[in-house]
Amino acid sequence: MSFRPKPEPVQTVKLRRDTALAHLASGIPYVSYLGIRFDRRGDELTAFLPFDERLIGNPMLPALHGGVTAAFLEVSAIIELSWANLWEEMEAGRIDPANLPPVTLPKTIDFTIDYLRSGLPRDAYARAEINRSGRRFASVHVEAWQDNRARPFAQATGHFLMPGTAAPDGAV
Repeated sequence: MSFRPKPEPVQTVKLRRDTALAHLASGIPYVSYLGIRFDRRGDELTAFLPFDERLIGNPMLPALHGGVTAAFLEVSAIIELSWANLWEEMEAGRIDPANLPPVTLPKTIDFTIDYLRSGLPRDAYARAEINRSGRRFASVHVEAWQDNRARPFAQATGHFLMPGTAAPDGAV
């Protein structure tokens, strides 16, 4: 008769996953500069950009700076892609979250942003969805909202070169 090992306590699993996510986000210095945080529920991430006066681009409206909005969307997409890969490796037992390798992030090939309305002077949220992720390339769609998720103020689609792949001839 064989016995299965006792499962780990839920808090231990959560701490391990949160530590891995923090390690991943630490690979992008702009994340801490803007104050972006990530809320993890299972394998789903929501990016959170807390409002700060220094994020205002047009004080007459006032509205969030377009560059801040773009960076928030791009960072959300990159972290989502990286987290999906890291999650898969951790859950399969191929990576030990206690000894994570240095962060290697996807590289942006192109990133198209649609500014749908002004970002108001308040907290913003974003969630990215991976449209396609292969060994070499990935495509991600991301939306940002403030008070109502059904009313995004910006959205973007990006294409990324995945880590560990060489750039195609002529690509940067």
